[in-house]
Order: sequence, then C-alpha cells, then structure tokens
Amino acid sequence: MQAVIQLKLVDWLIIALYFALIIGIGLYLRRYTRTGADFFLAGRRNSSWVAGLAFLSANLGALEILGWTGGTMKYGMFVSHFYWIGAIPAMLFLGLFMMPFYYSSKIHSVPGYLKLRFDERTRILNAISFAVMTLLMSGINLYLMALVLRTILGWDWHVSMWASALAVGAYITLGGLMSAIFTEIVQFFLIWFGLFLVAILGVVELGGLDQVFSGLPDAMSRLWSTSADASQNAMGVTWAGIVMGLGFVLSFGYWTTDFLVVQRAFSSRDLRSARLTPITASFFKMALPFIIVVAGLVAYKLSQAATGFQLLPHPETGEPWNDTALPLLIARYYPAGLVGLGITALLAGFMAGQAGNVSAFNTVWTYDIYRVLIKKDASDAHLVWVGRVTTVVGILLSVGTAYLAMQFNTIMDYIQAIFSWVNAPLFATMLLGMFWRRTSATGAFWGLIAGMLVSFTIFLGFKLDFLPAWLVRGLTFSDAPSAMTCNLWQATWAWVVCFVLTILISLGTRPRPAGELVGLVKGLTAENVDAPVALWRRPGLWATVALGALVALNIVFW
Repeated sequence: MQAVIQLKLVDWLIIALYFALIIGIGLYLRRYTRTGADFFLAGRRNSSWVAGLAFLSANLGALEILGWTGGTMKYGMFVSHFYWIGAIPAMLFLGLFMMPFYYSSKIHSVPGYLKLRFDERTRILNAISFAVMTLLMSGINLYLMALVLRTILGWDWHVSMWASALAVGAYITLGGLMSAIFTEIVQFFLIWFGLFLVAILGVVELGGLDQVFSGLPDAMSRLWSTSADASQNAMGVTWAGIVMGLGFVLSFGYWTTDFLVVQRAFSSRDLRSARLTPITASFFKMALPFIIVVAGLVAYKLSQAATGFQLLPHPETGEPWNDTALPLLIARYYPAGLVGLGITALLAGFMAGQAGNVSAFNTVWTYDIYRVLIKKDASDAHLVWVGRVTTVVGILLSVGTAYLAMQFNTIMDYIQAIFSWVNAPLFATMLLGMFWRRTSATGAFWGLIAGMLVSFTIFLGFKLDFLPAWLVRGLTFSDAPSAMTCNLWQATWAWVVCFVLTILISLGTRPRPAGELVGLVKGLTAENVDAPVALWRRPGLWATVALGALVALNIVFW
C-alpha cells in the first residue's frame, strides 16, 4: 500500500525513542516484580493520581482514539454520550459504592470477588467469558495499531501486526502490571500532547468552532434535543436507549465490573486512594470529546467539502473506512518531526489499551482458571512464571482476533456488541450480590448464564436476520434499528433477564449465611471509610464536583 506520508529522520527517531523507553521501563521494573502481588497488583502501593491516570489510560486505547473518531463521522455529537452519560456516573458509582467491597476483600480480580460472594462455578464462568472478551478486545487494539502503521507508513499488514504485538509483549512480560501502569502514564501524556493539536488545527482550518458545527444536520450536532424520535438522530436511538442501554447497563457493566480498568484501582496503596482512582479519572474522561469528537466532526466536514480529504476504502468492503479518519488528519496537519509525535501518540494509545487487556488476561487466567482448575497448590513463584508465559500466549491469540476485527467498518459497533454479551449481565449479578444479601449462588450462576445467552442470541438474530420483524421492533423499540441501537437494547434485555431470573431463583434457593458475607455485601461492610480524612481529601466531595461538571456539559450541548 502507498504510504500517506513519508517520515523524515526526526520522525523515526521520535518513534524509536518511544519504543526504547517503554521496553527500558520493563527491564528496569523487572527487578521489583518478584512476587505475585508485585507482578499482578503492582505491589498495592500506588497513589490515587498514579492509579487514576493508569485507570483511564487502560481504557484510552483503540476504543477512544480511532474507534470514536471514526464513530463521530457516523453518529456525530451522539458519540459524546459514550464519554459523559456512558462513563461518568458509573465511574463515580464504582469509587463511592463498589470499591469498598472490592478493595477490602483483598482479591486479585473481579472473578475473585464472585468466588467469595457466591461460589467457584460463578467465578470460573465469569473468568472464562472475561478471558475470551479480553482477547477479542486485545485483537481490536492490535488491528488499529497495525492500521496506523499501514495507513501512515505503508507497511504490510502482517509486519505491522507482529511489530505491535512484540513491543507490547516485551514490557508486560518483563514487569507485569507495574510495568503496564508506568508505561500507561507515559502514554497518557503522549496521547494528550500528541493528538490535541489535531483538533486545534482542524478547527483553525475550518474557521473556528462555530464553523465546525455550522451546517451540520441536527441529527449530528445535538445531544438530547433529537433523542425523542429515533429517526431524528444519526444513531437511530431514543433517549430511553441512551439512558437505560448505555447510561445504565453498558456503562455500569463496563466501568464497575471490567477487570481491565478495575485492576488499576486494586493497585492503590489504601482504600481512600482506591476510591479516588475512578473519580480522578472521570475529570479527564469528560474532557476527551474535545479531542476525539471535535476531530471526528472536522473529518466529517472536510469529507463533505472539496478539500481533498478522502477516507481510504475498506480492504474488505471497499466502502469509506471511518477508522482511517484520525491518521489521515495527522498526515494532513503535521509537519516533519510533529508527525512523528502524532504517530507515537497513536501507538501509545493502542499499546496502553493492549497492555491493559493483556495484564488483565494474565491475572484472570493465572488466579481464576489455572490455579483453580489446573494446579491448586501452585507456589507464588510458579504463578509469576505462569503469568509471564500467559502474557506471551495472550499476545499470540490476540493476533488471531485482530484479523476478525478487520471485518467491521466501524469498530465501535463490534466493541459495544462484545460488552453487551459479557458486561451487561455481569453488572446485574454484581449489583444484586453487593446490595442484596439474599442473592444465592445458584441464582447468580444461572441468572448470569441466561443473561449472556439472551444477549448473544439477540445479536445473532440481528446479524443473521432470523428474528421476525415484529420481534425486532419489540426488542429495540425501533422499526429500522441501527447496529448501535441493537447493541444498546440487547445489553438492556440481557441485564433485565439476568436481574429478574437471579431474584426469582434466589428466592427459591438457600443464600449463604450472613457471617460469611462480611465485607462483601452492603450492610455487612464498615461504612466509615472517609474518617478521619479532611473534607477536601474525601472521595464524596470530588465525586460531587465531577457530577456537577457532567450536568453542566449536558446542558451546554443539549
């Protein structure tokens, strides 16, 4: 493939320096990762700022950078819902209400909590489903990372894929979670400094922010005012789907139960820091649309005018490839030297997401599958060795799932479908487990299975078109649902089925004694987590500030 831009020597030096830096971090931190707590939990000694930046950076991979820039070209301002209503409330809920149960139980993973709260079979069910989901997500990061190398540099797909995989595998294998967290912090700042200028230069070329929004159809330029009727917005969804499917089910399912991000909070040095981790990250999360969504709108405006900006064709379908928007903007705006920084920022984002997936995968596999099903008497040193081997295996499997991700024109449709299969029903299980002591292990297990099956069945029904038209309308509340509408509603139905079935089965089966649930359930866990900390250091205060900022943003962009 013809390279979009020819890199100069200074660009190559910047990229090479970045790769040398992150692998050097892995080599340096290897000496500090001798125990399982070091390798899998970074020694539990991070501050809320360190853990918070890593918390967001682990999420700030392909999902944020290429996926939603391309998604903005398809859905417009509605993409901001995935940052604001689809993230902030859940992040605050995690910090205020769920983290005390997670952190105080001293678990290594979210499936570990399910073992303590319910039983081994529920833990294994979630561990296996999470491992599969993580490999699929890891493949997305590799695919988009290779896309950048192919689009900008003209590299072969296979060379791009394997170069990306080997770089990530090197520093995670060496330093474990500690290495991932430190490199994620470096990557966080690279992303902000390297990509913010793209949006600024795009706004300048179009003549100001007003000109970016000028002429946009209402379906792409509003947040809530077009959500009463699905036909009036580009996503084809109503406010009910946004609030219930995204704002509640998918959002809470991801931010409160996905071990990929929650693992960073586990690395905090104390409970207060662990609770502040997602709250600190929420402020940066709210600001991201000013990079990603604005860049996507710029790309949309440029593609509609005679500016010479044209998306590359998808290699499989030949249609305009939305996910190429951001690399093409970098090629358009950045000169020699700066383009090296821009590419490095993109690579940093993908590697942060990839590292998050791989470090979460090796922890869940080692502690919740290998130690439970294969070697129950494994020593701590043996588990660290298994974690390193699992990292390598996970990288290799991710390469395979990367080729699957290539089949989707807008990668966000694929990602949200994956979340609806696993995270949506899991959130119902976790919510009942933490806040209703009557929830039984039998109810949790069968409710979780039912929710996952319902979600995947609905997905196949939409994909293969075997659901009757009247049922499609009943499931999505839309006559002609978009792919994203289907994802939001299949997640909602999965949550409802899991929630209701878990309650019904729990009422007919025996729950665990209250004495075995201390520290795991509301009402049986100590509440004085903020005393005697000063007011300005309390998680509740900063959560209130974040919530106020969220409300203000939604009013301004109504």
